[in-house]
Amino acid sequence: MSLTFTSLHPTFAARASEVDLQNLKDKDILEQIREAMETYGVLVFPQQNFSPEGQLAFAERLDGAIHRKTSSRVLKKNKYGDEAITDISNVDHEGSVLQRHDRKRMNGLANRLWHTDASFEDPAGRYSMLYAKYIPEVRADTHFADLRTAYDELDNSIKEEINDLKVQHSIVYSRKTLGFEFTEEESQQMPGAVHPLVRYFPKSQRHGLYLASHAQEIIGWPIPEGRLLLRDLMEHATREAFVYAHEWSLHDLVIWDNRMTMHRATRFDDTKYRREMIRVTTLDMPHEHSTG
Repeated sequence: MSLTFTSLHPTFAARASEVDLQNLKDKDILEQIREAMETYGVLVFPQQNFSPEGQLAFAERLDGAIHRKTSSRVLKKNKYGDEAITDISNVDHEGSVLQRHDRKRMNGLANRLWHTDASFEDPAGRYSMLYAKYIPEVRADTHFADLRTAYDELDNSIKEEINDLKVQHSIVYSRKTLGFEFTEEESQQMPGAVHPLVRYFPKSQRHGLYLASHAQEIIGWPIPEGRLLLRDLMEHATREAFVYAHEWSLHDLVIWDNRMTMHRATRFDDTKYRREMIRVTTLDMPHEHSTG
């Protein structure tokens, strides 16, 4: 068996042919998915049938180490009993749509900012896998930005300026830009992390910007100057030519590489329409896929 991939955008993102990921254990097919991720950065797998535990098990087979230090852990709001399984939804534990001022909703609104998952941790996030458990009657797309092509399109003088820069990432900072405040105790559990502004991918021999709303400051630069450069690069990287908009269908699983893409949720009336998504994120750790 082999998978085929159909491009969804001129520079990245593709739709995979039919495959049952929850029960997939074939090492060759898992390797085909990894290779396609290196090529496309975003893969769409329609018509999946995941349980939360099955989604986590697939993520472990595909990529190993799992991200568990999420903001839902800090807020003590996880309803799945495992911090690796992140509830990306606008409903409470009883399935009722959250009220406008609910603290879980306020935290989740930050998903509408352009970001990469777990850039505020070290090691940072590698693959995120988002499963559409329940979608609203109205469109609630997710946008993805191609950070490798965005880097390619920069002037050489800018590339030379930024190639060796490092950036402090903080989820406390990104939430604060929207007016959401973690308590001092919560903030101490998420101290942030430093990562390069430009990443290199040996297999494709390409570079990519590593950006996110979590990017707080450029190390060694005055804070205002660094934030202006980060803002300029974010605006460049999210130009229409670099963005793929995914219109969700029920039971889609979308996998993206956080090292080479940014993403954001788009606005819909989330105080009226229910939307339930489940996310698992792996960590960018060196390893060999020996177990399948």
